[in-house]
Amino acid sequence: MPVALCGAAVGLIALLQVLTNSSEDFGFTRRLEWMTYDWRVRLAFNHPGPAAPNLGFVFISDETVEEVLSGRLGYSAGLYWPRHIYGHLLQELGTQGAEAVAFDVLLAEMRPDHTPVELPDGTQESSDYFLIHQLQQSRNVVLAAQNGVTPPDAFRTNAWALGNIEVRRDSDGILRRARAFADFLVWHPMIVQASRRFQGFQFDTNRLLFPASNQEAARIPIDLEGNFDQGRLYELSSESMGGLQEFPANVKRVSKAYSRHRVWNLGVVLAARNLKLDLSNALVEPGRRIVLRGPNDVERVIPIDHEGRFYIDWSLPFTDRRLTCESFHSLLHQQRARALGKTNDLSHRWHDKLVLVGSVASGNDLTDLGATPLEKETYLTSSYWNIANSLILGRFTRQPGFATEFSLILLLGFAGGLLTWNLRALIAASCVLVLAVIYLSLGVYFYLEVRYWLPLILPCSALCFTHFTLISYRVVFEQRERRRIRNIFAKIVSPNVVNELLKAEKLSLGGARREVTVFFSDVRGFTEMTDESHAKAEEYVRERKLSQLEGEAYCDEQAQEVLRTVNLYLGRIADTVKQHEGTLDKYIGDCVMAFWGAPTPNEHHALGCVQAAIDAQRAIHGLNQQRAAENKCREKENLQRAQQAQSPLPPLKLLSMGSGINTGIVTVGLMGSEQHTFNYTVFGRDVNLAARLEGLSGRGRILIGEATYLALLEEKPDLAAACQELAPTTVKGFRTPVKIFEVPWKTTIPSPPTAATVPAADTATDTAQAAR
Repeated sequence: MPVALCGAAVGLIALLQVLTNSSEDFGFTRRLEWMTYDWRVRLAFNHPGPAAPNLGFVFISDETVEEVLSGRLGYSAGLYWPRHIYGHLLQELGTQGAEAVAFDVLLAEMRPDHTPVELPDGTQESSDYFLIHQLQQSRNVVLAAQNGVTPPDAFRTNAWALGNIEVRRDSDGILRRARAFADFLVWHPMIVQASRRFQGFQFDTNRLLFPASNQEAARIPIDLEGNFDQGRLYELSSESMGGLQEFPANVKRVSKAYSRHRVWNLGVVLAARNLKLDLSNALVEPGRRIVLRGPNDVERVIPIDHEGRFYIDWSLPFTDRRLTCESFHSLLHQQRARALGKTNDLSHRWHDKLVLVGSVASGNDLTDLGATPLEKETYLTSSYWNIANSLILGRFTRQPGFATEFSLILLLGFAGGLLTWNLRALIAASCVLVLAVIYLSLGVYFYLEVRYWLPLILPCSALCFTHFTLISYRVVFEQRERRRIRNIFAKIVSPNVVNELLKAEKLSLGGARREVTVFFSDVRGFTEMTDESHAKAEEYVRERKLSQLEGEAYCDEQAQEVLRTVNLYLGRIADTVKQHEGTLDKYIGDCVMAFWGAPTPNEHHALGCVQAAIDAQRAIHGLNQQRAAENKCREKENLQRAQQAQSPLPPLKLLSMGSGINTGIVTVGLMGSEQHTFNYTVFGRDVNLAARLEGLSGRGRILIGEATYLALLEEKPDLAAACQELAPTTVKGFRTPVKIFEVPWKTTIPSPPTAATVPAADTATDTAQAAR
């Protein structure tokens, strides 16, 4: 049953793991695990590790916006800057020797409406073409792109690469992961222009739908190879604009509607430039990893999930001094100073740097804030330099596979079950807590040292769940077992022994070999008293000529009186047994059987049994004295009853007790049937000897075997010295004569002492004195 419960508990947690890994909707445990991940990220942030020294951030701030607007740079622009401003930045970074520049700013279209830029020779050039020329000269610029929003061909073809800046937060709104790459569809410029110019224009990979005001929308199909009739689109566009122009005859009517481009994450592209990694020949193993290789055996492995995403190592915040930072307008001022020939105080801090350009300004079109594991509001552009840092250092957050996590769940679950079932509840709870703390510490250690994300929630849940499941089972099971033990032993042992039994971790109630001391005690004179009472009752019925019904009633009354008498004597013996922590086995007619040394261990079982026998004899002696005194009172009362012609009161019978005791190895356990009744008893050769000694004891004597005497000699020498050795006797069932010793119990004390009122040591001393 415990194994089944433990297995069921672990199986439930394992099922939870399967559901968590297979479904985003089953996100409760996933969110809890994310919380532990965020906690570890913050711990790692407080214990910073190595960082790439060549990362930098050029930021657009509110001051930058004001500076550009003020005209102090030689030009003025509002919120949406002319492209030449970015060109001037590239000029300055190129002059300072930046290795690569990545823009976290979308340049989604050409802007011919922008004011031309004046060149040093006095001529003017379109703002867009000024940027194009700078892209051509730099050849190290990465432009931002999103799926469906890519730079115009003139920008894209002159940039070194595109970088994906799509951000997808987790279901709790926190940015933890980034896609390593995305496959974008780059649409034909004519299709892009039509989508922006004509409301209702729709397109996908199968067809183009051109809106029409008075008729059904015109459909331009796209074939399986991605081709479409661009002449038809040209004619529909010109017609919608109020004139019908024919498509130029020297231009092919059929063209590709789109092309597919794999666009890597902006941070990956930036680091790949530095490491010279070949992104075009990346080895992609879906759901496992991406392997990037470069010259001189350079290799980087990015662990990814089934969505192609990896966890960002948030180790470099915007405020980290290891990150080179400078404002956008500061570099523009330096570029203007160079143009004016003022080069004395200009720096070259961006030499060989990987530069990320992004915004930290406020405003709806400039704000780039979001929640990360570090803070509720972080500049999300920081994700790209952190990704670049991870790739340069080769340090990514790695997670165990499904099989490893499943094994951890099984291991901790069964460890919790093993501890709970084999230890006391409080000790087991402490051990489970210590194990959980050790595992938690390992989770923190592995993350801080090697960025290994050891799962905490489900393995610790398995540990705690199996613990509480088995604790609950043990509470029910042990309470039931306690009731069973109490029902069996409450009437045959003292309350102290019952309590010891309930505290014991293991009890051999089913059968075990133990060294015990067995006690048999018989009430002498009971049979004669029974026969005499029965004969007198019959005589009384005949003399009084009672009816059958009256006679039976009188005989029953006399039988009850006999039973009350013997129960009185047996009760004194049983009480004495319990007072000396003995186990009352059974009543055999007018005989009491008891033993010491089981079910709870007792090193002094022989001494305890002998002292109980002494006190039992004294208790019977005291009872007889009381009854003898009562008989004298009855004699006087009978004289008065005779004068009043009343029946005399019968005298109370005085009974005696004979006891036999022996020590030895016996079999002890529950005997009987669960369907009927159990009896906790002992049996074996030494039990039989104790019974034979009781038969030899006669009236008012205590006989013990040799083993009991030897135990007394070791534990209570003065009591053993008071014992009298009798002649060896052959008893039934034994081939050789056995040694027998008689224990004296009579003292000069007129009233009988009991174990409850006289210490055992005093009793033994009195016994020794009486023997002398």
